[in-house]
Amino acid sequence: MVRKSNETLTLIEEITRNDGSKYYEISNMVQNGRAELAAIRGMIKEVRIIQLNIPHSTNVIKYENYVNENFEMPPENFTEFEEWKKTPEMEEIVEKILKENHIG
Repeated sequence: MVRKSNETLTLIEEITRNDGSKYYEISNMVQNGRAELAAIRGMIKEVRIIQLNIPHSTNVIKYENYVNENFEMPPENFTEFEEWKKTPEMEEIVEKILKENHIG
């Protein structure tokens, strides 16, 4: 059973996987901190914040609801980095968020 989270998404970050591929994630400072720990622990290559304080648009709210329904904020002692897998609909929402924020 997936425990629900209650995150407010406020930023866009770029995550570089260990294979060198990159993707954008709509996130927040706590999740960004977890990604930084994952980079330090060698689970991902790098994370960097692209934009802070993104507008809380309808698309951000839709993605936020999806994340909160399907994922849980990892504890600090996590042993693997969980990439938030997106449905095709959520991929489109993230693309809209990136366009709203002039990224991509």
